[in-house]
Amino acid sequence: MTEYIDSGLKKLGITISKPVLAVLCIIFGILVMLFPSILVWIVGLFLVIQGVLLLTASLETNKR
Repeated sequence: MTEYIDSGLKKLGITISKPVLAVLCIIFGILVMLFPSILVWIVGLFLVIQGVLLLTASLETNKR
């Protein structure tokens, strides 16, 4: 999963080290376990980020 997120962020020009990404995943996982209602926001944020990544990749492909 981290490889997928890391490659998507690199497409946008954002680089995050794998340990930092792993810590973020752990923190979000703990937050979901402690506050199940926050799951909606985390999933929504993930979908928005993925949509932006897919759209930018599609636009880059069309430019070529």
